[in-house]
Amino acid sequence: MMWKRGRVMWIRWFATADNLISFSFFSAIFLSCSSQLFCSARDTITPSQPIFDRGVERDTLVSTGGIFELGFFTPGDDFTNGISTNKRYLGIWYHGLSPRSVVWVANRNQPILDRQGVFQIGQDGNLNLLDKLEGKVVWSSSKVSSAATANTTAKLLDTGNFILSGGDQAPIWQSFIYDEANPSNTFLPGMKLEVNQKLQSWIDEYDPAYGDFIFERSGPNQFTIKNRSTLYWRSGSSEDFSVLEEMPKSVLNLLLNYTSVKRDSLRKFDNNSRLVIDPSGQIKHLTKDNNSWSLLWFQPSDDCSVVRACGPNGVCNSSSTPVCSCLPGFNPKESEEWNSGKYSNGCTGNTEECKEMNFFSLYFSRVRIPESSYPESENEKSCRDECLDKCCYAYSYSFEPSLRLPEEASPSSLGTHSCWIWSSSDNLIDLQVDNSYTQVDRRRKLYFRVANFDSGRRCSANFRWDPTVANCIPDAAQESHSPRKQLIFIVVIPITAVIIFSCIVTFLCCLRRIVKGKGYRENIQPTSAFHLDESGERPSDILDSEEFIEDDKKGIGVPFFNFETIAAVTENFSDSNKLGQGGFGPVYKGQLPGGQEIAVKRLSRSSGQGLEEFKNEVLLISKLQHRNLVRLLGYSIKGDEKILLYEYMPNKSLDSFIFDQTHRLLLNWEMCFNIIMGIARGLLYLHQDSRLRVIHRDLKTSNILLDEEMNPKISDFGLARIFGGKQTEGNTSRVVGTYGYMSPEYALDGLFSIKSDVFSFGVVLLEIISGKKNTGFYQSEHTLTLLGYAWKLWKEGKMLALTDKSLCESCNAFEVTKCIHVALLCVQEEADDRPTMSNVGTEQWTPHQA
Repeated sequence: MMWKRGRVMWIRWFATADNLISFSFFSAIFLSCSSQLFCSARDTITPSQPIFDRGVERDTLVSTGGIFELGFFTPGDDFTNGISTNKRYLGIWYHGLSPRSVVWVANRNQPILDRQGVFQIGQDGNLNLLDKLEGKVVWSSSKVSSAATANTTAKLLDTGNFILSGGDQAPIWQSFIYDEANPSNTFLPGMKLEVNQKLQSWIDEYDPAYGDFIFERSGPNQFTIKNRSTLYWRSGSSEDFSVLEEMPKSVLNLLLNYTSVKRDSLRKFDNNSRLVIDPSGQIKHLTKDNNSWSLLWFQPSDDCSVVRACGPNGVCNSSSTPVCSCLPGFNPKESEEWNSGKYSNGCTGNTEECKEMNFFSLYFSRVRIPESSYPESENEKSCRDECLDKCCYAYSYSFEPSLRLPEEASPSSLGTHSCWIWSSSDNLIDLQVDNSYTQVDRRRKLYFRVANFDSGRRCSANFRWDPTVANCIPDAAQESHSPRKQLIFIVVIPITAVIIFSCIVTFLCCLRRIVKGKGYRENIQPTSAFHLDESGERPSDILDSEEFIEDDKKGIGVPFFNFETIAAVTENFSDSNKLGQGGFGPVYKGQLPGGQEIAVKRLSRSSGQGLEEFKNEVLLISKLQHRNLVRLLGYSIKGDEKILLYEYMPNKSLDSFIFDQTHRLLLNWEMCFNIIMGIARGLLYLHQDSRLRVIHRDLKTSNILLDEEMNPKISDFGLARIFGGKQTEGNTSRVVGTYGYMSPEYALDGLFSIKSDVFSFGVVLLEIISGKKNTGFYQSEHTLTLLGYAWKLWKEGKMLALTDKSLCESCNAFEVTKCIHVALLCVQEEADDRPTMSNVGTEQWTPHQA
């Protein structure tokens, strides 16, 4: 109290007008030294000002900006943890954060007991950490020569660096400089981690002694984690197919001390970012926000990211339980360890003999590169032959097309061939599949050999092998043999058989009644090609067309079904039988009593397809017969209900394959090329070879159906137009169709011709090759439409870059280039510049034809 009163009197005296100058000078000195609290928050120690471990009274250094603090601490003593210890350490941590975030410890392996520590600058100028109880130096900087002066000081900076300087202020020792005898577990911005330098984890969060895990820079841009001396994790590189562990640029820039980018662009990480190798073996990148830490990145991210997670011939899938499984034909090498969750010894199988070899293929998102490669292999077959010649264990072939096609293309100049061969099963490690991995083009297909391969022996009873997850899953077929399910079958099957028999009898009775009615009506009106339904409506009145009078007399060649029959075979149009939603209404699957599967197109009352379109589809398709056109099996009309019955296409439409990342993997280039040629043959038939000249007007991928052998069939003729003789074009005031596939002259002026279909064919061709939709393509990384982007690549000589990556392995570069060329000819803006489908059909598609 007396001290405060005296201080007030001094201030009053210096506040007089005559002493203003003296006041400014003395108050600066007075305020800087009179406060004992401020003086204790210093950032520097000198030979005469050491730091003592004083228990409750904290004696620490705090950096100028209040960011870092240096002093004695016990791990976990700043929050309740249930741990009682008298071990004391000297360290640096973030000032003001709780719990304490320690970034450097001097005496990691030699704690001081019972608060007997002193941190000072010794007579030799070195930093020394003393244990007064033991009377020994626990840690020393050991960098100062004997010629050091008494002016040596050590200062804690706002970067977290603690620097020992001589009288000339030149740094003698720094905590940021790597110390092989005392590595830290934390990397801060501004540090350097050279090749073969490391970070070492704590034993646990309360013990900073050297733990088992070491994060090390093993190459210029390569980093690893070791569990003691065993490799535990490594970052991805161009020499290893381990793309899941690529390090973010922000982490690389931090570790490389910003050498590859401007420092200003990464200033946001200064003082608020750190890398830590934690006791669990993970390297973590954290950033500080509002006095708390956020995790930005960490590795290993899961069990499969660990090196040799499942050992040789083991497959890791982090989405499965357990995460490890053996390749088909292999069994765990150590069954007891495997069952206890220790998979590092891997799997073993009989692969010694080269006789009767069988190859099994799987896609992997990660695999260790083998010891042998043969870039001269030009295709998968030559790679396989090389493997067989060397009695190998596994091989993998891939082809990466070049971005620029040379003027004279040769097989070796079209891209890079890669043939990997594994001569020993023990070298096939780090196999990984990932169900969530979206970069399908980055996966690798492996063919591995299994002697006397028997697919039935791969999994235990009631399980089967699923190649998509590389694991055994429950087999519904096997489960069906259980006693309970056998009882269900005994009861259900007879009942089902009775119901089906009843339906057949009912259907036959109805059919007999229809046939009798047909004969009666034909005797009354012999020129009618259609039959009255139960409501008395006459379809021939609806489908009247002067151009088809003669054909109507002969009949249109497809039967008429009453509405009740169709409702029965589709289970009253139930959602479980719904195949999809077309442009004019839903499509359902049905099964006629004879067992034939059909697709039922039920035209929506609110759709744009009215009686005119319905008439088109019935009369037109019944007259057209071609293997690449869908076949009409029947029709029905009742009131507002208009229904068409088609042959059933089990593989649905083309768009469900090429625009779906999963289904697209089922396609190879040969299948895509056959689909393209099939569509071209179907259009050529419509334009030239049929007895009617037909313009489809709505050709698109969703109107291309695929049968069980993936043969394409053009469908949906509701908008088609028929021309007679040599007529090839027309116009309309009602523009209908699908934007993105319509030609410019039709979309803008209503002019349509066979060249309109040619334009649509070109768009479909580009979509098949690229796997991208023309509509909405601007939402991707490119600002052009698909057509514009294709033209751009063609002009730059990079047309192969348009090819979807899933086709690269199997594609024929000549055929792909030719298809893109034809497609670009077809989508030209002027109709007269486009080829006809007969011109397209005469193109030389293969090198042999060329």
